Amino acid sequence: MKSITLARPTTARDEPAGAIWRDAAAGIAGVSVAVGLSELAAGLVPGVPSLVASVGSAVIDLQPPGAKELVVALFGANDKLALELFIVGVALAAGALVGALAGRWPWLAAAGFGAFGLLAFGATLLDPQASPALSAVSVGASVWIGVRVLTWLARRGRLRATGSMPSWSRRSFLIRSGGVVVAAGVGGVLGRSLIEARLTSPAVAGTTVPPAARLASLPPAAELNVQGITPLVVPNEDFYRIDTALLLPSVDLATWRLRIHGMVERETSLTFEQLAQLPLFEQYVTIACVSNEVGDDLVGNAKWTGVSLRDVLDMAGVQPGATQLVGRSVDGWTAGMPTAWVMDPAREPMIALRMNDEPLPIAHGFPARLIVPGLYGYVSATKWLSELELTTLEAFDAFWIPRGWAKEAPILTQSRIDVPRPATGIAAGRGAIAGVAWAPDRGISRVEVSVDGEWREARLSNPISDATWVQWRVDWDATPGRHTLAVRATDGEGTVQTDQRTPPAPDGARGHHTISVQVG
Repeated sequence: MKSITLARPTTARDEPAGAIWRDAAAGIAGVSVAVGLSELAAGLVPGVPSLVASVGSAVIDLQPPGAKELVVALFGANDKLALELFIVGVALAAGALVGALAGRWPWLAAAGFGAFGLLAFGATLLDPQASPALSAVSVGASVWIGVRVLTWLARRGRLRATGSMPSWSRRSFLIRSGGVVVAAGVGGVLGRSLIEARLTSPAVAGTTVPPAARLASLPPAAELNVQGITPLVVPNEDFYRIDTALLLPSVDLATWRLRIHGMVERETSLTFEQLAQLPLFEQYVTIACVSNEVGDDLVGNAKWTGVSLRDVLDMAGVQPGATQLVGRSVDGWTAGMPTAWVMDPAREPMIALRMNDEPLPIAHGFPARLIVPGLYGYVSATKWLSELELTTLEAFDAFWIPRGWAKEAPILTQSRIDVPRPATGIAAGRGAIAGVAWAPDRGISRVEVSVDGEWREARLSNPISDATWVQWRVDWDATPGRHTLAVRATDGEGTVQTDQRTPPAPDGARGHHTISVQVG
């Protein structure tokens, strides 16, 4: 009698090693579709969040002290792009792992995608502008379709018996999976483009602000004629941008309100129209980011048009015990500043509605932002302003304080060499060493330049005000060879810029900007 051998189901151990990699590829394709679909949905339907941006924002909110400095040191101005690419990379790697394991345990596909979907949904709940209901639909649809794509590709790519996959079948699998990934990538890029197009909203161009009290023309010789020097007034498109927003907030003026609350006599809420009808004024103010390294360009001077911050606070009536003013953005970001600084009549803090005679660009805070002369942006310059809260310095720490930055942060006295450029070759003969210096709101009284250790005084432009930077220049007879140039400034209170170098954290970088040039 012949013995009969019962066939047993094949397992992952029975499969060729290549089958596991095909399962991993199916997982990558499934994640690609899930991510691409979520980005496309966010671009097509207002209120649906970008899951990549939501997760990225959650990472930013949860970052430990020192993380920002490390990321900026590694990636510079591309830090946000690097974060989003890292998130996508982690998601694809997780998809590969889930796909490989799902070959043996098919239920892991749904479980793994579902777990990551819950994490993404939790991140969207931290976004004040996202609709929880639309977020749930977007996450659910993305997860479901991602699992279906993984299952579909795995079913066609995995052998059900021992043996080798024919070459035509391998090609078919590669074409299918590659096509899915490419289509998902196109959908994701299209979705992100639609989001960004929506954020260049025509509402900004159509925004009307009544005429303000006009500034007198700039003083004579306010700007020096030196080729390559930073403009006295930086154009909007060239003005630095530093914030935590991976995607610019979208603000509907029809529903936007500025709420003033906390330690006030009467809570107050203003529409944009009501705010714009208050007395407006113009001023030039230089603002700076505390992350600016010595010699870098995270600083700029612009003409701002807006309403007096003190006038708005007076409408609500600030209580005597309120020692801190907190500005809150529509995306939940906060900056806190001493109330005494804001109330000091020596300076003019404002709620800005226009920038360089144009409607406030979205990237710089549309529809309204705070401009507080003399304070670094992280404790004052709230963009996309939605709330002003009066509290005490002890009762609340704004966004960057728990992350290792100082609670009070006046802008330091600083200067920078613009001409000549560092590590460049220049011709021998008479030329200019030139740049900018700033100490808002103390003003600059003197700038000195060192050529190989010999200090000489620079000529200053005629300052617009103590709240703005000045340009400076020194004429130099350059001789052949390598030379070391340095600059230092003295502010209006007599404080000389220190030569002791410090990193930006916790309250701003210190030191003389020093460069090396080769004269030929």
